[in-house]
Parts: sequence; structure tokens; C-alpha cells
Amino acid sequence: MRGEASRIADRVSRDSLAPKLRDAGEENWRIGNELFSLTSVLDHNIQLERALTDPSRPVADKVAVLETLVGGKAHPLTMEIMTDLVSRRWSRAKDIANAVEDFGVDAMMYYADATDATLKVSVELAELHSALLGLPVVRAKLYDDQAPSEARVKLFHELFDDKHLNKVTERLAEHATCNLRRRRYLETIQWLINKFSRHMGESMVTVTTASPLTKEQIARLTKVYSAKAGRAVHINSVVDPSVLGGMRIQIGDEVTDNTVVAQLENLRRTVKAES
Repeated sequence: MRGEASRIADRVSRDSLAPKLRDAGEENWRIGNELFSLTSVLDHNIQLERALTDPSRPVADKVAVLETLVGGKAHPLTMEIMTDLVSRRWSRAKDIANAVEDFGVDAMMYYADATDATLKVSVELAELHSALLGLPVVRAKLYDDQAPSEARVKLFHELFDDKHLNKVTERLAEHATCNLRRRRYLETIQWLINKFSRHMGESMVTVTTASPLTKEQIARLTKVYSAKAGRAVHINSVVDPSVLGGMRIQIGDEVTDNTVVAQLENLRRTVKAES
């Protein structure tokens, strides 16, 4: 978990640069890929992370390190993002890599916006998540840190190339297995789904259930939440057998969890509190 200084640095930096990323349009494909590459570089070099987050070091020195690192080949906005990040205070050195990754995903979302693919990518990520829930052996291989990253990426393509995924979905899925970042593969895909849901705001309603929703259920949910939002919404159906039953509904940052597993956990807490 990030410390308070890192949370503030990440939020303020992303809020201040979001308009520029949004205006970058299709240039975000290059920017996002560069930021993902920098995330990997930072993850594998703690000395570099420390050099870029040392509060006693002048910002100009940190920028010089960045310029040496990218060799003048990065997109100007990539360099502006990195310069902004190294100028801020971080709770831990490794938190800067998390912020760089966040920016990378943001860039990919804005690229999806620019190419009218945001909804498609969100749906494909949900479908990918659902497909992998029934493939535990495959999931284990996709986050096996003993296997070369190239082998994990190759496995992903062997499984999903016939799905003809949008290039953003494919790149995010590759990033999730290429650079594990101490996370399980499905955990990363769910994180990406949540980020797209927040990005789309009330236009996206993510519904998690133990079994697939019927067409009638989707139509009913669409009607209910479109009326609440005052605009048309899309129901993003995620299947997760571990919830046992009921529904978990996420609209932006708001979550209503009425799944069986959540109710059982609430019951356990109540019994524990009363005992």
C-alpha cells in the first residue's frame, strides 16, 4: 500500500497532466508503450528508483538521469510526465514505478477514447477475465515468475489471438504478464477493468455474478441504471464463480456488494463482534 506522500504525488500529478494526455489523442499509443517500458526498467533497478526519488537530490539532477535513460528518444509528453513525477515527494522509492504504470494505463485509455474503442476494450477485458476464471493452470503459467516473460506473452497469444482483440486490450493483457509487478495475472486484469469502469464513469456498470447474466437480466439492469444515470449505460458482465451468488455492482468508484460471499463475510464479522 502506498504511503500518504505517494498517494498525493500520484493523484496531483495525474490530475494536472490528464488534460494534456487527453489532448494527445492517438499519440497516446506511443506514450503508453514508453511508460510501460519505463515501469519495467524501474521495477528492475532499485538504485535508479532511489536516484529519481531522493528528496535531497536537485530536480535538475534527476531530470539529467532521465535524459540519459531515454536518450532523447521519448515522446515529449512522456518526458514531461516523468519530469513531473521525479519532482514530487514519494513515501517509498518503488512507488514511482506504480505512478508511471498508472500513467501508462491512462494513456492507453485515452488512446482507446481517441479511436472509439473504450467500450470494446472494457468488454474484452471482462470477457478475458471470465475466460481465465475457468483456466487455473493457464492463469498460473501467466504469472509464473520463473518462466521468461517472452514465454508468458507467447502463451497468451496462443490462447487468445483467434479472438481478434482490440490492440489496446491486447497490449494491456501483454503488459499484465510481461511485467508481473508482484501481482497475480487475474488480479491485474480486474484492476484494469476497474480503471476502465472509473474512466467511463456512469456510462459503465460492471456487474459481477457467479454465472452469466441472461439477456433479460441485462436488459432490466440497463433500463434501471440508465434511468438512474439519466443517460444510456452499458452493462459490463463479469463472471466470477467465487462470489457464489448475488451481484456485485460497480459504477465508477461506487460499489454495492450483495454477493453471497460478501453477506457471509458480514455475518462472520457480526458474530465475531458479538462474541
